[in-house]
Amino acid sequence: MRKLNFHEKKLLKKLIFLNGTGKGCHREGPVMRKYHITGRDDYKKYETLRRSVQKLVNVLKQMDDRDPFLVRMTDALFEKLRAEIRFVLRMAGITWGNTDQKSLALCDHLSVSSFHRWRLLTILARLEFAERFKRQSRSSSKDMSRNSDRNVEDFVTWVDSSECKTKVLDYNNKLGHYDLMN
Repeated sequence: MRKLNFHEKKLLKKLIFLNGTGKGCHREGPVMRKYHITGRDDYKKYETLRRSVQKLVNVLKQMDDRDPFLVRMTDALFEKLRAEIRFVLRMAGITWGNTDQKSLALCDHLSVSSFHRWRLLTILARLEFAERFKRQSRSSSKDMSRNSDRNVEDFVTWVDSSECKTKVLDYNNKLGHYDLMN
């Protein structure tokens, strides 16, 4: 390929290559913008995960209902996908109760967006935190694409030496003498 001219390089800078032209690519761009996904590879990883879950569900649907392996695998699948399935149930207006409400048909409604809702960056944006200063559980996390569950969401806090933390505490009149010393 030949070297591009100056004006051609300048025109290429303004193009957005997030929108593909293949089958199903029309959803990629909006999802990537909504959940602040920087690389297309992250989106593709979640897409393959969603596809593999759907394939597993289709295999499990074809098995006999009384098969103990089916019950064991279904319980394991629901344990792994607990947060996503609760969201789908909540959107359908069903409360999460006993195991009678679990069905493999709910896994058909999983999308790539349902996996991205539990990324650390999305949780930080929902809890109105800054993007940089974060601590998840006992250790600091620098991986913004890390998935979190509802149990860990309660432990997302500011780092102790954060200037944003002191500004927020000062604004809410909760800044104490101990916080000023750090």
